[in-house]
Amino acid sequence: MPYLPRVVDAELDARLAAAGAVVIEGPKAAGKTETARQRVASSVLLDVDENARRAAAVDPGLVLDGPVPRLIDEWQVEPGLWNHVRRAVDDRGLPGQFVLTGSSVPADDVARHTGAGRFSFLRMRPMTLFESGHTNGAVSLAALLAGEPPRSDDPGLTVRDLADRITAGGWPAQQGRRVADASRAARDYLAQIREIDVSRVAGSRRDPSRVERLLRSLARNTATEVAITVLATDAGGADGALGRHTVAEYLTILERLMVIESQPAWAPHLRSRANLRTSPKRHFVDPSLAVAALGAGPDRLLADLNLLGLLFESLVIRDLRVLAQPLEGHVLHYRDNYGVEADAVVQLADGRWGAFEVKLGAGLVDEGAETLLRFRESIDTRKSGEPSVLAVIAGTGFGYVRPDGIAVIPVGSLAP
Repeated sequence: MPYLPRVVDAELDARLAAAGAVVIEGPKAAGKTETARQRVASSVLLDVDENARRAAAVDPGLVLDGPVPRLIDEWQVEPGLWNHVRRAVDDRGLPGQFVLTGSSVPADDVARHTGAGRFSFLRMRPMTLFESGHTNGAVSLAALLAGEPPRSDDPGLTVRDLADRITAGGWPAQQGRRVADASRAARDYLAQIREIDVSRVAGSRRDPSRVERLLRSLARNTATEVAITVLATDAGGADGALGRHTVAEYLTILERLMVIESQPAWAPHLRSRANLRTSPKRHFVDPSLAVAALGAGPDRLLADLNLLGLLFESLVIRDLRVLAQPLEGHVLHYRDNYGVEADAVVQLADGRWGAFEVKLGAGLVDEGAETLLRFRESIDTRKSGEPSVLAVIAGTGFGYVRPDGIAVIPVGSLAP
């Protein structure tokens, strides 16, 4: 397939112009290597080139020679390269020397701290609906957070279409393939994670069956604040619940592999004495992995609309994360002990913010709008600032602003 432009392309250009080396981190198969290849002059692929790995083990500097920018793919295969890249950046004194890509975060971050001022870190996730060509691009997140009202025709996505997109996922190599084939690839992806990658990152053998049960439990509870005790019971199997420490270790490993990504809680100033819930929501980095962990497909999702709704929320969170990143935005969630909530809060570094409820069906827009109106009443906007947008992101329908000021945005219209 030809290269499909990514939202991070412009970010990578800007960072190469400013830093000696750019580190692109993201899950396997997210497209890091191909994105980097569009902008580098030479490359070395450590995960597939055995000779390069041997050379790096003997003299890491050998793999750094070549036209720049030079791509060092899967650099963490030979962690000693980090300090050699740092020294090369110092010696050359020029920006845009190296691009490093990696699909797991090394356990020891101490050496990586020496990259301050030399390295720029760029997170890359699977493709959004906008990037894969499944939206009309009529509603810009940047424009929403600048206070512009949304307006969009119906993008034409059906609930069946969304079940297909959730099952196939945002993996670049799977775009244009049959949903069944993409679903098989996602199941194979998880098999690699539980059979090989978890033990590799942990540094010792881990029971694949426990990992499988944990992944299945995370999938059943995607987009929720599921407690570790629930995950421990599910992952323990016939021998009883796992210890909290063991489950926490597994979750840390899965986060280092960038298979899961937590959605932290937002902590604004409140009008009332409500107590904020601080637990994160848990998501797979792409909802297709949750579907794969459950052994499901589009038909099963359509038969369980509650599950489909949670997975749709996870898809929206994935897309918001990608679209918010160039704006220096973070995607959080809000819930208090009175049940007031917002599925997503996009908070920008300059203080602007917007809140979103996610509803699969157009018939649930009223419910989402009422939730957001309650949410707005609970926030002390004198201290937190007025929201730039309050919106319901729906699976289908048109984009517009309701008389009560709540925007309605079809997911098939979201753009950077």
